[in-house]
Amino acid sequence: MTKIYIVPKIVNLPARKGKRTILGILQNLSRHGYCTLGEAFNRLDFSSAIQDIRRFNYVVKLLQLIAKSQLTSLSGAAQKNYFNILDKIVRKVLEDQYNPRLIKDLLQDLSSTLCSLIRGVGKSVLVGNINIWICRLETILLWQQQLSNLQMTKQVNNGLTLSDLPLHMLNNILYRFSDGWDIITLGQVTPTLYMLSEDRQLWKKLCQYHFTEKQFCRHLILSEKGLIDWKLMYFALKKYYPIKEQYGDTLHFCRHCSILFWKDTGHPCTASDPDSCFMPVSPQHFIDLFKF
Repeated sequence: MTKIYIVPKIVNLPARKGKRTILGILQNLSRHGYCTLGEAFNRLDFSSAIQDIRRFNYVVKLLQLIAKSQLTSLSGAAQKNYFNILDKIVRKVLEDQYNPRLIKDLLQDLSSTLCSLIRGVGKSVLVGNINIWICRLETILLWQQQLSNLQMTKQVNNGLTLSDLPLHMLNNILYRFSDGWDIITLGQVTPTLYMLSEDRQLWKKLCQYHFTEKQFCRHLILSEKGLIDWKLMYFALKKYYPIKEQYGDTLHFCRHCSILFWKDTGHPCTASDPDSCFMPVSPQHFIDLFKF
């Protein structure tokens, strides 16, 4: 039986903010001790956040972005915190079998970055002893092996399964996915789901959700019958353009109080109209806050 995770109140994040906006936010954050990425990373409780399914994907995406470009900017304490959180994420995935593909992508990016940094030691600023980084790389390789050996356990019960649902409900589930790989993965569960996952209209809707008509025209892919292959189009367009990000919960910045907080948790804002002061902060926006 395949687990179905229901994530309420999906948050669609806006485009990245301009440099002037980011500098203004960073100036306000510095008053509360968020002067660097490492300080913000240490002060925000990401260890607890990963236990909340609504925040899990957000934190993993943030760690992936740090792995790609910001690893060398972390202090020794922030590095330790980073890898402690990563260890908890891997343990959670191995225990709960939740979204292993996401953490596999993160570890792949992290191992590539570490290999490059270790090979170029002396050419780049690598905070900490080289032997510590080699040990971390070995740990990452071990995690990757454990995830590769991960076997999805079958639930032993007589409850309702995906196979028992009517076609229109299965189709409705597929249309709620915003990630093409999730559609492909679910399509591997049963022959019926595979048939539904190959529907041209499904992939067309997915492309229309993430990309513009102008972007379609630049990368048209036709099938042998002369029809647009929307499935191939989706994966081709992903290489050139960013897709819309969706999270169950996301960090927000309060312009009135100058603090970061989780939207679902909120904070006791003293503004007369608090909602007008709140601004969503995507993982990339979070990284950008500390680049200047």
